[in-house]
Amino acid sequence: MGDFDTNLWSHSRLMAAVASEDWGAVFRAYRQLTGVSQMKLGERVGLVQPDVSDIERDRRKVTSVEVQQRIVSGLGIPPGLLAGGRAPSGTQQLVPSLTSMGSSPDEDLLTRVTNAVDGSQRVDGATLDWLDRLLAEHRRAEDSIGSRPLVEVMRQQLRTVVDLYACARGPLEARIVRLASEHAQFLAWMAQDQGRSAAALAWYDRSHEWALEAGDVNMAATTLSMKAHMAWSGGRGARCVRLAEAARWSAPGASLGVQGMAAQMEARGHALGQDGERAHRLLDDAEDLIDRAAQHPEDEPPWMYFYGETWFTLQRGMAALHLHDWQGAADHLTVGLGALPDNYRRDRAWYRSCLSHALAGGGEPEQALAIALSTIPDAAAVGRPHAWNELHATAALLLRRRSAEGRQLADALKEGD
Repeated sequence: MGDFDTNLWSHSRLMAAVASEDWGAVFRAYRQLTGVSQMKLGERVGLVQPDVSDIERDRRKVTSVEVQQRIVSGLGIPPGLLAGGRAPSGTQQLVPSLTSMGSSPDEDLLTRVTNAVDGSQRVDGATLDWLDRLLAEHRRAEDSIGSRPLVEVMRQQLRTVVDLYACARGPLEARIVRLASEHAQFLAWMAQDQGRSAAALAWYDRSHEWALEAGDVNMAATTLSMKAHMAWSGGRGARCVRLAEAARWSAPGASLGVQGMAAQMEARGHALGQDGERAHRLLDDAEDLIDRAAQHPEDEPPWMYFYGETWFTLQRGMAALHLHDWQGAADHLTVGLGALPDNYRRDRAWYRSCLSHALAGGGEPEQALAIALSTIPDAAAVGRPHAWNELHATAALLLRRRSAEGRQLADALKEGD
């Protein structure tokens, strides 16, 4: 079933339940119409089976915005079905009212930016250099503090870049379009990180369009790879493979690192589809590209700063996790986490939650629980919804194996929902 199966979501019972945000009724109608079990539904929305049962029987009300978002995303509920076409109650808009840029250049540069936006002065290269640096700093800040504090700031910065376009002349025009593409890609990533798939896809499409206009093959390929990542996150392995393949053949002039990113995304899609042979072959290809890219880091675009041996080790762990190679996943994730800088708080929460899952799958419930419990604070602060969903999947796996640690983890997660 596709995310927006019109036959399913045009059913009167589901439409009424969604419109009234009666999540128990949504679960009951959804399961009756699709035939999925409570456990399978729970896997889709990041809840353990007992919680699904409690919600269905109206013994538990869904008041958490985070859980509501997971239900909407996991079941593929079309946004237009929600009351007034809005997000679940309490959910902030993707881009609230514009605020200050959050970080200022020196006084002279600030004056030039302000004058350029007012149309009284032509923009210059120094202004664009500063905006490049500011974007790079915000990318690195997001690794530590997560995406939520930066959305308003980045939307305002993109507005500034777009306004500058009217003032640019000659070569600066193409540079501004490229800069706008990079801002749009970062906004897409932050929307994706927050589980707002429709907004993320819209931003990726805009970023890809601007990248093509600016002749930026690296960003054009990157946006397709990131859309492949979205498909992978949603469990759609075949679409992940198609988009990753498109990233490779549509931008043959992309840097080695960008090509490597596409190759490993294709590998993850095949791993999701349980095709271990293709997955490992593509991972080997990606590793070769990474090694070659590391010899000439000056040829890589600035947003590829994270892409190196440590990150790739973690990706091998993710592929092994999909292939149910529990020991291989745990080994790679442990090594990767050991080398991951402490300031990568969001990524540490995500990969630690995956490590917990691998340990649970490998028959190490006590270790899995210990890792999961220590991950919850960061997952709640900066790792949602992905790390949070992975922790729920770990609890579900432990419960299926009738492990006492499963109930302990489920109870701890319920306190945070």
